[in-house]
Amino acid sequence: MSSAFLDAVRARRTVYALEAKSPIADSKIIEVVNETVKHVPSSYNSQSARAVVLFKAEHEKLWDITIEVLKAIVPEDAFPATLGKLNAFKAGYGTVLFFEDQDSVRAMQEAFPLYADRFPEFSAHASGMHQFVAWTALEAEGFGANLQHYNPLIDEKVAAQWNIPASWKLQSQLVFGAPVAPAGEKTFRPLEERVKVFGADA
Repeated sequence: MSSAFLDAVRARRTVYALEAKSPIADSKIIEVVNETVKHVPSSYNSQSARAVVLFKAEHEKLWDITIEVLKAIVPEDAFPATLGKLNAFKAGYGTVLFFEDQDSVRAMQEAFPLYADRFPEFSAHASGMHQFVAWTALEAEGFGANLQHYNPLIDEKVAAQWNIPASWKLQSQLVFGAPVAPAGEKTFRPLEERVKVFGADA
């Protein structure tokens, strides 16, 4: 039955107000990420997705790095608002960093030259699926989460801090923690404007 899956999809929301608590063991969080990386599909089964899971102090290091990087480029009068946002991410329990291995992408380009120009796009599609599945699964376990994209600004320092292989390209940062406030109201555009159906039985 699809209903349980779709219930989880409906429940997944962007939650910014988080605290550094977890409703489950760290081992279960790692299991969620492992199952995501293992089972989410990729074009031509390239399996190009990579992930790094940061907990507690390691998670805080990521957001300290991001604060340092942005402080150098954000105008001084605008930085307090930026700092407040980054500290909200830092207040969470952990972050999953999603990468795509460019060596895997290049291998697909060499193996299937007719579609070489499409494989970066295929890689992005696969990464988006990985992010969504992990996000939804973590929320199903009781977390709040939000997805950030401070790449490529932080890529170099992240790679140096956690010894990331040079071929891994950072795609996003999924922040998670115990929710301390609900997600904001969500509105929907009419489905009639977004979905077309042909040939279905009445």
